[in-house]
Amino acid sequence: MTQLKLGFIGGGLNSAVGAAHFTAVSMDSRFRVEAGCFSRHEEINNRTAEQWNVAAQRVYPSWQSMLAGEVGRLDAVVVLTPTPEHKAPVIAALTHGFPVICEKALASTSDEAREIDRVVRDVAGYLSVTYNYTGYPMIRELKEMIRQGKLGRIEQIHIEMPQEGFARLNREGKPMVPQQWRLKDGAIPTISLDLGVHVLHMINFLTGEKAIEVVATQSRQGRFTQVVDNTMAIIRYTNDVECGVWFSKSALGHRNGLRVRVYGAEGSVEWFQMDPEVLIYSDNRGCRHHIDRGHNDLLLAHQARYNRFKSGHPSGFLEAFANLYADIGDDLIHRKNGGERVSGYTFSALEAIEGLLILEAMKISAQERRWAGIGE
Repeated sequence: MTQLKLGFIGGGLNSAVGAAHFTAVSMDSRFRVEAGCFSRHEEINNRTAEQWNVAAQRVYPSWQSMLAGEVGRLDAVVVLTPTPEHKAPVIAALTHGFPVICEKALASTSDEAREIDRVVRDVAGYLSVTYNYTGYPMIRELKEMIRQGKLGRIEQIHIEMPQEGFARLNREGKPMVPQQWRLKDGAIPTISLDLGVHVLHMINFLTGEKAIEVVATQSRQGRFTQVVDNTMAIIRYTNDVECGVWFSKSALGHRNGLRVRVYGAEGSVEWFQMDPEVLIYSDNRGCRHHIDRGHNDLLLAHQARYNRFKSGHPSGFLEAFANLYADIGDDLIHRKNGGERVSGYTFSALEAIEGLLILEAMKISAQERRWAGIGE
């Protein structure tokens, strides 16, 4: 197996996502982190490199110097800076000839995402955005159930992602203060770039349907009233699919309550991230079925790649991330051999643009108290 060489931009030890990405790329020995500008702070940059066994001569004080110094030495660059700082390093890496793996959200607006997509096309580059929840084996099983028509025509989808970080207190009875960039809203509320992109991408991933119009509310309910922290929406999709969406950082009692419920004409399925190995399938004869990785009638989740250990020992968040990176690795190896994107589980700027357009329409709807068309 070819081990692919990566360079990280961002993702230092003080990052919210860096350790998750490093663990995911290391899990199946498909990748090795060989270079990086992990932080603009010298101490954190060097400490991260030491912990991850990156040679000192390949640790750079800026992402610009890393790109210049690593041309021809890396198989891909991973961009893990805060979302508002994605565009510049992503475009620069692409124009230097690097395939790029970018943490969601790809960009802060749909216009920025379109600009990135134009560069991808101009340089015939490769870009993949990490929507890691799609890597859960049972989410992919659900996608396959939908594809094979096990639920009949899809009629409704309800997805929620409530969290409590902006409302709860820490051990000292004080508010839990998030990273500073999460306490400032831009053209799209930061919570939408943080949580909303996952929720909306999940609908696209499972069904392939396209959003038509949305009606939404956005509110400030937690301890940081300068930013939106709660969004509810109803979205109409192609083929008459109706979707209910809720994502929040002010919902006490929820660490990360991602829940997916899909209703078809012949059956429904529910998945809850806190119990990630299980799909609850209900048919149109009143029967409820508990499906996990040990079920005899699995369509996809029985494959060896989704069973690092036997069923009964849950595959969780980091394993899901590693599954997504394995798919990206397949793409990169195929690309090195002169091929195109081969995985059906990797996501380009096009999916990012679709999600950002919906989030922009949500903001218009909430501000003007009306249905808003996507892209209006």
